[in-house]
Amino acid sequence: MIRHLKTAKSAEERGEDDAKVRAIVEETLAEIEAQGDAKVRELSVKFDQLDRESYRLTQAEIEQAMSEVSERDLEDIKFAQTQIRNFAQHQRDSMKDVEVETMPGVILGHKNIPVNSVGCYVPGGKFPMVASAHMSVLTAKVAGVKRVVAAAPPYQGKPHPAIVTAMHLAGADEILVLGGMQAVGAMALGTETIDPVDMLVGPGNAFVAEAKRQLYGRVGIDLFAGPTETMVIADDTVDGELCATDLLGQAEHGYNSPAVLLTNSEQLAKDTMSEIERLLEILPTAETAGKSWEDYGEVIVCDTYEEMLEQADFYASEHVQVMTDRDDWFLDNMTSYGALFLGPRTNVSYGDKVIGTNHTLPTKKAGRYTGGLWVGKFIKTHTYQRITTDEASALVGEYCSRLCALEHFAGHGEQANIRVRRYGGKDVPYAGAAE
Repeated sequence: MIRHLKTAKSAEERGEDDAKVRAIVEETLAEIEAQGDAKVRELSVKFDQLDRESYRLTQAEIEQAMSEVSERDLEDIKFAQTQIRNFAQHQRDSMKDVEVETMPGVILGHKNIPVNSVGCYVPGGKFPMVASAHMSVLTAKVAGVKRVVAAAPPYQGKPHPAIVTAMHLAGADEILVLGGMQAVGAMALGTETIDPVDMLVGPGNAFVAEAKRQLYGRVGIDLFAGPTETMVIADDTVDGELCATDLLGQAEHGYNSPAVLLTNSEQLAKDTMSEIERLLEILPTAETAGKSWEDYGEVIVCDTYEEMLEQADFYASEHVQVMTDRDDWFLDNMTSYGALFLGPRTNVSYGDKVIGTNHTLPTKKAGRYTGGLWVGKFIKTHTYQRITTDEASALVGEYCSRLCALEHFAGHGEQANIRVRRYGGKDVPYAGAAE
């Protein structure tokens, strides 16, 4: 039996106004496309109080920003990037080109080709998301992307030194001090001074997410991103303080970040709720985390591990922290999630910042059909084919001719027939089918 000791607000109660966001973004993107740099500057002044002749940082500005980063912070950034680069390179190395002779004279293959240009958005308003620069820029460069444009809003009136440093060390070819819709729109649509990109990646607020959604098709994107989500799956092998800490650690992302405890121990559930109330008295980000927990927090108690597994796959949470006596069982059996964090010694924050996996992950149950950002997202797998003998061309042509006739595609059929005639020496009537 499944019991909800705490439930989240319903969609109606949350008062989401997606239609209003959609309308604002649609109008804004149309204006950026029509007005270019002038509109980008207008929006930057309006939202970020930053007016510049060019929003692309010069080499001197990049060097100045890096000089403002402490040695300790610089080493920490380099450490994180080393871990992320290492894992990303292993992922890239796992992707192999293929060429195989499937029958005598017929050669099929595929090539893994990087996207030519990518725009990476790094949030930097309330929380300067330094780690997002590693996750997007660095991963794109490991994939082999030739041109990577990185954009982040100003922080306290100027480019954030650590974000700029992370972007530069990760390999960004261009760095823009631009935020929100104006950054995403400028990178995707292009302006007089910013060449458009082929793909957009990176998290952002509701307006950034909606802009990416509307631009999808004109450019590629990584994911349709929503608010950060976390689920803790736990049994009585751990305590309430650990569970509460891991839930609130992600709830602080925003006022609408779902945090769910899934357990088979009612005592642990009660202990966790008690610990959350205690921690909210001392957590510096309690105002945000507390609002998320109040409106979006859930506590679910199950009788069996099988019920826990069923609920976990139903929620398909972005981050899933598993702390049980059978963590590997969940790894082997769970099918829908963004990323798993197994055992009490690891946690979502490690994945967010430093351990090496990517923190851009599917939300809103998208883990049912896609994984998170990785080098493969920047790679296009293109097929090719070659026939090297007359006999193979004629043989394949005969089958193709008849199949085209089955579908009433005479023009397609003639592509096959002409080769059956030339390479096979058979007399096929025009627009007919090979015998």
